[in-house]
Amino acid sequence: MNTEKKIKTLIVKKPLKLDCGKTIKDFPIAYETYGSLNSKKDNAILVFHALTGDQFVSGTNPVTNKEGWWSYAVGPDKAIDTNKYFVICSNVIGGCMGSYGPSHRDPDQKIFGTNFPVITINDMVNAQYNLLDHFGINKLFSITGGSMGGMQVLQFISNFPDKSKTVIPIATTSSHSAQNIAFNELGRQAITADSNWKDGNYASNETNPGKGLAVARMAAHITYLSKKGLQEKFGRKLQEREDLKFGFDADFQIESYLRYQGSVFVDRFDANSYLYITRAMDYFDLAKQYKGNLSEAFINTKAKFFIISFTSDWLYPTQENKDIVIALNSIGADVGFVEIKSDKGHDSFLLDVPDFLNALKNFLDKSYEEN
Repeated sequence: MNTEKKIKTLIVKKPLKLDCGKTIKDFPIAYETYGSLNSKKDNAILVFHALTGDQFVSGTNPVTNKEGWWSYAVGPDKAIDTNKYFVICSNVIGGCMGSYGPSHRDPDQKIFGTNFPVITINDMVNAQYNLLDHFGINKLFSITGGSMGGMQVLQFISNFPDKSKTVIPIATTSSHSAQNIAFNELGRQAITADSNWKDGNYASNETNPGKGLAVARMAAHITYLSKKGLQEKFGRKLQEREDLKFGFDADFQIESYLRYQGSVFVDRFDANSYLYITRAMDYFDLAKQYKGNLSEAFINTKAKFFIISFTSDWLYPTQENKDIVIALNSIGADVGFVEIKSDKGHDSFLLDVPDFLNALKNFLDKSYEEN
């Protein structure tokens, strides 16, 4: 797949020291923009994507020809109105849609594979900060994102406390629970157990650990949904048959659905990127960066916060979002919070959930009027 002509790339010249101790420079950050930057340059919103997202937030992704991952929320007259706001989103480093990652080549022109340095959420955010300089933006109007995107939001405002007027973390956490680390490890083990993984050197060996990556995606996808939502959508319905086949094909509709989700994911995502990005999520612990005091992460910002969670999200449950609210309240920060009723699980922030989209739009537009 030749993607180079379809991807905008910023080459970051200045060195970036990573948390693992290594330094990178002259590295690419792939990005996309929507809407127009106004003359005051005060209408920019930096959107951070989740684990399997990329820079193509809305409209048609020119590489995959699929709908952008947040098309319900971003676009003309939508919650994040591109008639009003200038939206920037980049592919995280470690990713596979043009930003510096394990599928790139090292100085010896060998594909990195697992020789790529291990990266963190902090590294991702510090890399993306270069986009502000690129566009000449002194202060963003807002930063937002869900799931891993929310982690980046929290890290960004902690690192750069005066660089955004508003902050909207969605369905996220300040650190991964043991359960989340366990699910991520299951996915990583599925990938590395695939004989085509070749110790991460599958590109050089012209193989692809597609089966392992598909299983990783299937396991993760279950965590994005809710028990009630799955039951209502699939229940115990059989797949295009009236009786059991007494074999190991997909008897149930839910089995067929998960297999489909796994297979289409392999077509658009890199297995090593999955390893690197899930590891970055597991390493994320914002309170630990401040000696166990999460409030200290936000002590230097005057930004206005709006935190959103969903009732059926068991991956990043409401309490983990409330813990962020509590930390902000303890330092007298300007913070709002809403829990949206939805049976769509963690994926609610990606779907057409009117109460969520209305809450997001109302907060942004009201804050912009005060700008």
